[in-house]
Amino acid sequence: MLEMILEKIREYQTIVIHRHMRPDPDALGSQVGLQRLLQKNFPEKTIKVTGYTEPNLAWLAEMETVADEEYQGALVIVTDTANQARIDDKRYNQGDFLIKIDHHPNDEVYGDLSWVNTSASSCSEMIAQFAFDMGLEIDADIAYLLYAGIVGDTGRFLYPATSAKTFDIVAKLRQYEFDFAGLSRQMESVDYSVAKLIGYVYDHLEIDENGAARVLLSQTLLKEFGIGDADTAFIVGVPGRINTVKSWGVFVEQPDGSYRVRLRSKFLPINEIAKRHHGGGHPLASGANSYSIEENEEIYQELKQVAADASE
Repeated sequence: MLEMILEKIREYQTIVIHRHMRPDPDALGSQVGLQRLLQKNFPEKTIKVTGYTEPNLAWLAEMETVADEEYQGALVIVTDTANQARIDDKRYNQGDFLIKIDHHPNDEVYGDLSWVNTSASSCSEMIAQFAFDMGLEIDADIAYLLYAGIVGDTGRFLYPATSAKTFDIVAKLRQYEFDFAGLSRQMESVDYSVAKLIGYVYDHLEIDENGAARVLLSQTLLKEFGIGDADTAFIVGVPGRINTVKSWGVFVEQPDGSYRVRLRSKFLPINEIAKRHHGGGHPLASGANSYSIEENEEIYQELKQVAADASE
């Protein structure tokens, strides 16, 4: 598979790389890390990244302008995106050939060529594996991006998807001279407004007797704290720091009145709940969408049932 992907890369002069909407470090690390990797090894090619530039992650990477005509005869690669609805920049299907590279469950197969490895900790780990296995040259900038993506999606190596292979790849990336300590500080730091929101989460978290927890962040609350939806990503893991919490949902009200639901679990699979509510993802880290307070309650009841079944 890796040889087939490399052959397609060699075949095309123009390559456009996409990733999912509302990017996290792994989405950007894999997308821009792949871009820099290919630019270094194929300097004669035109390789661009597209999508929304997330202000909170602009320190890691920013996007470029890609004209419509640049898709003509181009290779398009989508990283870290399980389904087409979540691909940022809907022009991804306007190229000549489409490759999917992802580590989420392959619930929606798309692309002319698909490399999906659900045992990988992150898509950034997959891009690093691709580089090492294919003998491609890496530099400190590429290592920085891929390392950031791996650290982001493993929760700083806390999540079960972290494997011996993950550590092996990270060890190889760490040999390059990038600001390791600075990157760690950047990923750990939050604005004061987010720190106050973390306090709110601890104060208002609802936890049932089996360890199912939830918290709702309304638009009124977000405005009061002066933060946007993207900032709430920093508090998703907060409930899991409580030893009695097993699974939890963070319900974030959107401007249109719907809710973005971030579901997390320490060891109980919750992705089937997400699938039933317009979402999906990993067994222990998924996202869903709710369109009413009533649906919020349905999701939490399902979360409580999973916790209750595990306690029996």
